[in-house]
Amino acid sequence: MTDILTGHFNIILLLGLVLSLGTLGGRLFQFLKIPQVVGYIAIGILIGQSGLRLIDVNIVGELKYFSSFALAVIGFLIGGELKIKVLKKYGKQFAWILFLEAFMAFLVVSIIISIAAWFFFKDLNLAISLGLLLGAVSSATAPAATTDVLWENKTRGPLTSTVLGLVAMDDGVALLLFAVATSIAGVLTGNADISLGMSLLSLVYEVGVAILLGSFMGWGLSKLIRGYIDEDKILVFSIGALLLIIGLTQMLELDMILCAMSMGFFMSNFSPKRSKVLFKLVEKFAPPIYVLFFVLVGAKLNIWNVTGLVAVLALLFLIGRTSGKFLGATLGARISHAPESVRKYLPFCLLSQAGVAVGLSIVAGETFQGPMGNIIVMVVTTSTFVVQILGPPAVKYAVQKAGEVGLNITEEDLLRQSRASDMMHPVPSIRENQSITDVLAHFSKYDNLIYPVVTREDSLIGVITIDNLKDTFMASELSGLLLAHDISVTVPCSCSEDMAAEDVYQLMKKHNIDYIPVTDKNNHTVGIVEKRIAQKLFSLKIMERRQKAEALG
Repeated sequence: MTDILTGHFNIILLLGLVLSLGTLGGRLFQFLKIPQVVGYIAIGILIGQSGLRLIDVNIVGELKYFSSFALAVIGFLIGGELKIKVLKKYGKQFAWILFLEAFMAFLVVSIIISIAAWFFFKDLNLAISLGLLLGAVSSATAPAATTDVLWENKTRGPLTSTVLGLVAMDDGVALLLFAVATSIAGVLTGNADISLGMSLLSLVYEVGVAILLGSFMGWGLSKLIRGYIDEDKILVFSIGALLLIIGLTQMLELDMILCAMSMGFFMSNFSPKRSKVLFKLVEKFAPPIYVLFFVLVGAKLNIWNVTGLVAVLALLFLIGRTSGKFLGATLGARISHAPESVRKYLPFCLLSQAGVAVGLSIVAGETFQGPMGNIIVMVVTTSTFVVQILGPPAVKYAVQKAGEVGLNITEEDLLRQSRASDMMHPVPSIRENQSITDVLAHFSKYDNLIYPVVTREDSLIGVITIDNLKDTFMASELSGLLLAHDISVTVPCSCSEDMAAEDVYQLMKKHNIDYIPVTDKNNHTVGIVEKRIAQKLFSLKIMERRQKAEALG
């Protein structure tokens, strides 16, 4: 009992603290026009190893499963963004850019680190090995921080499609380069048991089986949710499938992100109708997981363990990686005749590095135990600290310059951003003492189906709809003697111009109506919000933004 109170209770309390502080940090950084993910990481640094040490290494280890779950969710959602038609359209472009941005980073970092390491250690074999291993690690790009910025800014267009395609497939290239580098370094350092053939075979197993398993899980999930319409059941099955992927990939030693991505890709392309609901549910479920993941990323970073040698090598690593990524991405975009926005701004989206790179550095540290292994881990950890802070703002800068921000907006997003004044349309009022003939003239003159009825002082007392008018003529032989006041119906509620659109919809739902008059502080009508017209307006805005995204390339 004591262990529960002192151990698990503190972890639960810590989770609450992490989520609360992380969310506040994200909102603060959003207010400062900085991506929210930087706020999450900054809070992690503040309360983690580099700051107040509220989260120690042991707790981070215990919470590693949350990080795995976050990466699985991210991989799944990235896979959902990859459509076969997009791959057909950008396939050649993806291939050129993917190969060149990864290989050029590998090449430039390998050369720079090898020269610097020889200068420090005067051991050519050690220098080349260190250069090759850090070069291979440098080729990896972190999907989490990059995609978080894209989703936060609702981006859509050729740059967004290219980035999502690259971060989804970057793992495979990084693993391939790492397998080759490990084998060569093994020969140079005397670890001859690490053969190139076995490394490549292990790579084929890790990546190939992960893709097959993810596709199979996607097929199974699509079959499973086909008979359900309850959103809660669909969400439970989806989360269950992701947890199964995490467990199976860890047990079988497969690439988890590629596996989750394959499941999302299969669902999005082979069960598109059902998967729309599924992806929306997972997206709504994911934010707390993201916050926890990025806070833990920051908490793990310890800037106080950096020595002079590590600082110099980390700086050279950053310079080499950034130069290689910029050169390779730009060259690949030009060779593949990518749109101008991709050629100019893609390199800014490839700076972030975290999970895969840190994981590969740990593998290198365990394989090449001693000074070289420790240096690799420390250099990658130190550089990760920098790029996780600078990477997200660079992505935001790129998508803003490319003109893709806000082009992937949904009706729900527009609803959250809008007010009654954005949805209403002005409607001429009908005086309460006007005759039925005047009312008919009103309907024939204007295109609206609903009109407010007001007093001589312009105060709202009700509305007349086209249905009211029909019912009046059908029900009364004296309809010609009626006035507007006689056929109007009382409106159960009205709203102000600055009322949030979500609250307006809630009022409609509460009173079971499809319209609400908009009034000023004197109860004078300034317009009417009609649900059908508002939905048409939202659909038009969404269509305009999608057409703009298509026009970008």
